[in-house]
Amino acid sequence: MSHKNRDILDILRFELKFLEDNGYVRSPHAPWRAPYIFEDSPSCLNFRDFARTHPCSECLLTQFVPAEHRAQDVPCRFIPLDDKGRSVDTFYRTGTQKEIVEAVRDWLCREIRRIEAERTQARAS
Repeated sequence: MSHKNRDILDILRFELKFLEDNGYVRSPHAPWRAPYIFEDSPSCLNFRDFARTHPCSECLLTQFVPAEHRAQDVPCRFIPLDDKGRSVDTFYRTGTQKEIVEAVRDWLCREIRRIEAERTQARAS
């Protein structure tokens, strides 16, 4: 799914729906492992592209990645999900799948509300 001409709010809403529809349950494409958050979503520029032909820098989610992590192989793993700075990468190393899903759901809901409020305020100005 190309992010060109896409709106970040649409992508975040899609991710939330994908997550709530159990999109991050075992993938038929890689049943031997738990799905990777963001990477195994149809919104990922490299979804089902094992050669990873699209640079992650073209992904709109990159705007949420701290500058010091944008050069990582998979920068979306470093999006801070909470006020403690925990990321998907942190949860992969120290959490459970349930904790990852809850943290991502909370982050998506927060970001969606924040962007909607910013846009409402901008339209009112």
